[in-house]
Amino acid sequence: MHNLTQNYKYSFSSCELLNFINNNDTPFWVYDHNIIIKKIQLLKKFDTIRFAQKACSNIHILNIMKQNDVKVDAVSYGEIKRAILAGFIPNNNDIIFTSDIIDKKTLSLVTKLNIPVNIGSIDMLHQLGKCSPNHKIWIRINPGFGYGHNKKTNTGGDNSKHGILFPEQTLDIIKKYNFELVGIHMHIGSGVNYKHLKKVCNSMFHQICTLNQNIQYISAGGGLSIPYKTNEKEIDINNYFQEWNETKKKIEKRLGHSITLEIEPGRFLVAESGILVCQVYSIKKTNLFKFVLTDAGFNDLMRPVMYGSYHYISIIAGDNRKINQENLYDTVIGGPLCESGDIFTQDNNGNIMSRKLPKIHVGDYLIFHQVGAYGSSMSSNYNSRPLISEFLFTEKKFKQIRRPQKIEDLIQLEQKI
Repeated sequence: MHNLTQNYKYSFSSCELLNFINNNDTPFWVYDHNIIIKKIQLLKKFDTIRFAQKACSNIHILNIMKQNDVKVDAVSYGEIKRAILAGFIPNNNDIIFTSDIIDKKTLSLVTKLNIPVNIGSIDMLHQLGKCSPNHKIWIRINPGFGYGHNKKTNTGGDNSKHGILFPEQTLDIIKKYNFELVGIHMHIGSGVNYKHLKKVCNSMFHQICTLNQNIQYISAGGGLSIPYKTNEKEIDINNYFQEWNETKKKIEKRLGHSITLEIEPGRFLVAESGILVCQVYSIKKTNLFKFVLTDAGFNDLMRPVMYGSYHYISIIAGDNRKINQENLYDTVIGGPLCESGDIFTQDNNGNIMSRKLPKIHVGDYLIFHQVGAYGSSMSSNYNSRPLISEFLFTEKKFKQIRRPQKIEDLIQLEQKI
């Protein structure tokens, strides 16, 4: 089989994984506890690490974050509930709610639990102020430019719905409702480009000078990249931290007191810990391609279809043969869905792309790597396919952290009305 990983050595061996596969139904997710811990340690220079739980919201993963002094960002009512179940305390800065809108149900919850709100729109200020004047808030600023590995992950600039483009418009409203403005948040997208990083840092300083508010926190947002391909380099965390720490010092000098520097990673903390295990059920050829079809579809792993994202794929022989790594073949990997776009090897325009892989047989197992972020959390029930199991490898064993959903679970929602 291929190496199980590119940059991180999993805590489990290939043999341990194969034995586990043989005793469980595919497809399923596995996360490596130790890799998550290693990634947290890389960010310890920041004053606060705040996990963007949208990347991987299983409460057992959230509990790992809590146990390692990582705080959490929530972007929905459900994510707030998950965070509380995982042990985060709602009224002591453990949880921040970030959004561009706030529905009535969520508004009631953040008001009741006194959860700080990271404001992404002017309308949110009025809606929160009418229910909870004096509330602690952050302002999410759109600096007028963005960056991302894909246009769908760019969260700044005129094409982005996120944040407030003219934050000076918030000042009179903040005064009206006597809000306590505690922090400024600025996030332009996923991936790290140091030219853009300097622009963000400069913009953060400029905005704080312009607003002239006595804030306590600044957030560098998230979007820290990981190497999905073998030729990609890991991000220089020290360089990233130094850029933001210099900005923090400038702001502290301007304000005359110390502030807290937050980093808000999602993918960076969990992506490399996760694999998706599936089995090959059919191999077919057309005049152009050889299709290898598995029992996992884009209802399980959405990223390749949505963003054209690349995931390293390794193979475990279902018949215990030795995989020949020398002879590689053009191969298209697809899933079982009744959807032509259910292809894992495509570009960001939806064009089918072949991958050079060893010869694959029906019954073999495919392992998709670096799927711990935006894998399970973006899964759906399309084609009435239930959500699959999640396992955490910890203390030298595979522990189930989500049971497989049953079709009866779905049908119940429609029968018991």
